[in-house]
Amino acid sequence: MSAALEQGAEERAESIRMIRDSAAGIAARGGDRKRIRALRFQAPGFDPAVLRQMGEQGWIGLRVPEEKGGAGLGMSEFCAVAEELGAALAPEPLVATALSAALLSAAGAERPLAGLLSGEKLVLTAWQEGPATLEAPGSADAPRLFIPVAGGADAFLVPVRQDRGLALRFQRREGADLTLDKTQDGGFYGTLRPLGGEVLAADVAEALDNALDEAALGTAAYLLGVMDQAFVLTLEYLRTRQQFGKPIGSFQALQHRAADLKIQIALSRASIDSAAALLDRAGAPRAARRAAVSRAKARASEAAMLVTKQAIQLHGGIGYTDEADIGLYLRKAMVLANQFGTAALHRRRFAAEAREDEV
Repeated sequence: MSAALEQGAEERAESIRMIRDSAAGIAARGGDRKRIRALRFQAPGFDPAVLRQMGEQGWIGLRVPEEKGGAGLGMSEFCAVAEELGAALAPEPLVATALSAALLSAAGAERPLAGLLSGEKLVLTAWQEGPATLEAPGSADAPRLFIPVAGGADAFLVPVRQDRGLALRFQRREGADLTLDKTQDGGFYGTLRPLGGEVLAADVAEALDNALDEAALGTAAYLLGVMDQAFVLTLEYLRTRQQFGKPIGSFQALQHRAADLKIQIALSRASIDSAAALLDRAGAPRAARRAAVSRAKARASEAAMLVTKQAIQLHGGIGYTDEADIGLYLRKAMVLANQFGTAALHRRRFAAEAREDEV
């Protein structure tokens, strides 16, 4: 590696480290689990003040070009922030707001974009028509499903097939036909029945395709934070829980189980880092990007469920009670594992998009 490239890599690593450090001021690793419990099943399911802090830190616009008011940074930086928020179980919708920011940026909608980037306005994208898809929507009046923290939205972006393109409509919350359903982690999903709205752009198909890939990878990074912190809590429990006069972490069978979980976390991290690096590379082929994202999301979804379930078991009977904090991590993984594509969907997409030497 040349000196210039090596220096560039070091500067990038330092930038990512600083972003991780900045996250500690809002969502410390390990989290304020009292805050998380206080927000559970309480509309809108997140703290608007924390969302504004995220806007002030530039996280919502991390991927938006500087000339449009964003930070213009890469997916490696975005995934670093998402991972820290996952470790803190933060319910504030970083990935969902970044998705909307990408579409508003592509549409050139300066005013709603500015409000979103500041964290003052919550604009959510109502794109999903089916339970397991990453495909762009079609019908103008089909209900849009699984919109996270929809009860706190000020407006919605509704992509609609129109005149051979994918138009982007802006629908305000006032008067919206919106219903909310509780989720396992104490949040809410919304179902929106579109009612028209202002057309912001005639065709955002490519922008939505790219934004959904980035959202899937950001969700994988969030899941990485969830499983990693669940593992940390479990190791602490194994070191302190006594049985037969010694810590249960000294039992070889439990050590083997913990080692297996650590491997799953390491493999997930490697897949996410690799995919983020590929998305940050200019000119990367679309098929390679999609394959890398799908590999990372499938692995993270399955690993997060495995690690958090095993963490419950390794805590023993106390782990199955709602009072035990370890259960918060399993509940979060249950909700996010299928968001922006199930593991099965992403395995199928990886098989379709990957080169033969990657399969």
